[in-house]
Amino acid sequence: MRTLRFLLSARHLSPRAKGIPVLQTLGHKAQRPMTCSLHTSQPPGPPQTTSSAGSVAPYEDVFKKEQRNKSNFVEVLDLYCKRDTRRRGHVEIIETALRWMPEFGVEKDLEVYNKLLDVFPKEIFIPQNFIQRMFNHYPRQQECAIRVLEQMEHYGITPNKQTCFLLLQIFGDRSHPIKKYQRMMYWFPRFKYTNPFPVPAELPADPVELSRMCLHRIAADLDSRVAVYQMPYTEKCDDGKEQEHLHIVGIQSPSQVSLLAAHDPSTPVYVEGPFPLWLKKTCVYYYILRADPDPMENEEEIDNERSFYYPLSLDIQLDRDLGDDDSFDVDDVVEGPVFAMCMAGSGDERLLGKWIRGLQETNPILGQTPVVFRLNSGPQELSVPQEKEAQPKQEVEEEEREPERHRMEQ
Repeated sequence: MRTLRFLLSARHLSPRAKGIPVLQTLGHKAQRPMTCSLHTSQPPGPPQTTSSAGSVAPYEDVFKKEQRNKSNFVEVLDLYCKRDTRRRGHVEIIETALRWMPEFGVEKDLEVYNKLLDVFPKEIFIPQNFIQRMFNHYPRQQECAIRVLEQMEHYGITPNKQTCFLLLQIFGDRSHPIKKYQRMMYWFPRFKYTNPFPVPAELPADPVELSRMCLHRIAADLDSRVAVYQMPYTEKCDDGKEQEHLHIVGIQSPSQVSLLAAHDPSTPVYVEGPFPLWLKKTCVYYYILRADPDPMENEEEIDNERSFYYPLSLDIQLDRDLGDDDSFDVDDVVEGPVFAMCMAGSGDERLLGKWIRGLQETNPILGQTPVVFRLNSGPQELSVPQEKEAQPKQEVEEEEREPERHRMEQ
């Protein structure tokens, strides 16, 4: 009502309401008509979001075109930082760089991760009061920084003091990235040396040295001896073609030699494999020489003086209670003895036959023992299914007409 009164009073005071022309009241000089500009809001509809994908698209193309190494990766980040001092679209460029890090081979470089964190603007995302801390100040930027730390955690990269300094300078001391950094620094040193058989950071590129290291990891006997039966080389044939010979590396312990010497020559031994062994992201395959378990060893001799009601000895553990249950649902499988192991470039019988001939020098009993190959399809060998016999055309046509007959009957 008060607004309506103001409008009515303004109408009575206006020159048009009193019948006075507007040009006369303004004088003889030509005046522009008076207009009143009102603030009008946009019509209702979906919010128009301005995406910064267009600003990141050129860098995506640069990542694709550049030669993929560390210097070019860092050069792209420097180009972005120098081009825009306000660092607009920094979240998109960091997420794009995280996707391309494995392609450039810098996914395990701590210096590059610190360079990514340095892309963030400094001292802007630090909360100034407890309300901003409580409502997760700049959540998208904090989540992006956490993704950088999670990728470091995935590849086993431990942050350093520079990483902590950058996070403090960007987000402050009570932010979520700082909490993630503190958890990583708490757990990483504790789990770093828990593996009693650590894998080196860089695996050897030579297949012979890689096989030697893997066989030492598999063998439980420290007295085992590794023998190289064939080195990889290329031979030129008489017709001018090159024939490639793959490597054969084996391992055998003195106890396995004595066990094979006591083996019955009339019982065959088996070459089985390939069995996978993973070393980080590298998968290698090995083969074993084994025999079936001896059925006579499993039979326990029961003497006449033994009684089931009054045993000769009692195995009592005083530190245990009668209510403790240690029974497990595990199927006990009796396996035969393993006489030797090897790693070869391929899993064909011809190459593994060279390994058996090499074992005959230290194990002469293999010359009298039949050897049976139980080989599965290896990593590069595809098991070709048996081709089905071609059916006559009449049978195929009858099979196609059967569904139509059922429909007509229904």
